Amino acid sequence: MRNIKLTIEYDGKNFPGWQSQPGKVSIQTEIERAIEEVTGEKVELIASGRTDAGVHALGQVANFHTNTNIEINKIPYAINSKLSKSIVVKKAEEVEERFHARYNCKLKTYRYIINHAPFPSALNRYREYHMPYELDFEAMQRAAQYFEGEHDFKAFKASGGNAKKTTVRTLTKCSVEKDGDRIIIELTGNGFLYNMVRIISGTILDVGLGKIEADKIPEIIESGVREKAGKTLPPHGLYLVSVDYQNEK
Repeated sequence: MRNIKLTIEYDGKNFPGWQSQPGKVSIQTEIERAIEEVTGEKVELIASGRTDAGVHALGQVANFHTNTNIEINKIPYAINSKLSKSIVVKKAEEVEERFHARYNCKLKTYRYIINHAPFPSALNRYREYHMPYELDFEAMQRAAQYFEGEHDFKAFKASGGNAKKTTVRTLTKCSVEKDGDRIIIELTGNGFLYNMVRIISGTILDVGLGKIEADKIPEIIESGVREKAGKTLPPHGLYLVSVDYQNEK
């Protein structure tokens, strides 16, 4: 049996998230349906992790097992021909039997986009968060640096997550960059708690708005108190950029 690894891009606007849900058409459901139409097999698509309703992906990774003899370079074309234009399989690779998209994941990179122009974008209104106020960009950059490293991110976890054992995670990167009227917050880490990226992004935004002092970030992290951190930003500005397996095959 073959083990196929897919790299997937999707617009999350019209989906209830990645994971299959009773009575709803999720991203996972759609791709599994397309694979079944192509191969004639019911498959279980294993993702690197779930994304919530409205969240987008530039490089989600998932794998499935199949007996199909379709050539690997033709698999993306075959699956894409059965998908809506909101989901695109960008790449397919044949990997070892033991490869597991979730358990073998070493790092993930997420991006949050904030547009602080006076008026929102008509075209990107479901792909970025609009905040039409002046922001202290340098303070936001300073705040971001405090999140890097190993910390207990309990203060940046929403209720309802499934992190039962530990809330300690390591961020190898937390950056804030400018692109015209847009501010791009990017985080790379070995794992993320429920809504962690959206809460960290909301906290950095609150620093930019002058609601939180940049130098208070270590104190907020140390406190472990959710109420001391910023608000949870909406899902439509969030992207799963990439998943790193560090040559794991």
